[in-house]
Amino acid sequence: MAGFVQIIQYKTSKFDDMQKVADKFREQTEGRRTVARVMVCKDRDNAGQFMTIAEFPSYEAAMANSALPETTAFAEKLTALCTSGPTFRNLDVVRADDWQPAGH
Repeated sequence: MAGFVQIIQYKTSKFDDMQKVADKFREQTEGRRTVARVMVCKDRDNAGQFMTIAEFPSYEAAMANSALPETTAFAEKLTALCTSGPTFRNLDVVRADDWQPAGH
């Protein structure tokens, strides 16, 4: 199965500022970025801890996205807003199932 996921874990007290930077990146890279889906998650048990989960069709697509000059600037701006991290996990997708909750 093709697919690649990057999980970025970080701590910040400036979450709203980070989202503004992310929104600007999205606008600047429209039609050129290769990320298929992004989820930003807040840790319920650790205040200020977040994870961004970025899904790509392949590792090669992720590397093409990383090569965009806007990605480098984006990463630098986000890192400056972190109080800890970021830490990256690079994962090849080996299985993905879509499950529906009971009653749906």
